[in-house]
Amino acid sequence: MAVGVFAGIPVKDYATAVAWYERLLGVPPSFFPNDVEAVWQLAEDRFVYVIEDRERAGGAVLMIWFDDPVATAAAIAERGLDPVDIEKHDTVWKYVFHDVDGNEIGIGGDTAGGAT
Repeated sequence: MAVGVFAGIPVKDYATAVAWYERLLGVPPSFFPNDVEAVWQLAEDRFVYVIEDRERAGGAVLMIWFDDPVATAAAIAERGLDPVDIEKHDTVWKYVFHDVDGNEIGIGGDTAGGAT
């Protein structure tokens, strides 16, 4: 069974959000479907997008899984964003970031090399 994801993050201010997520993800959006959405392709059939939606902004919770979450979090810190919390569960680490609307974005993975 093939699995993909197209996860949306509602934000109040589109331009501010695009700039913040560029810093978080380290790259500009992969494409822009319209004037209020920006999409990042993270891997084959795996996308994250921001959409200007003032009524629903701030309620998203998601985690993006990386092979090396420690190095990824360090690279994000070099771009000026620091996690608000760090969770460790055995070999799985999660770095918690909040965008300006309060959406929670986790950067996580298995530090023992168990990523899939």
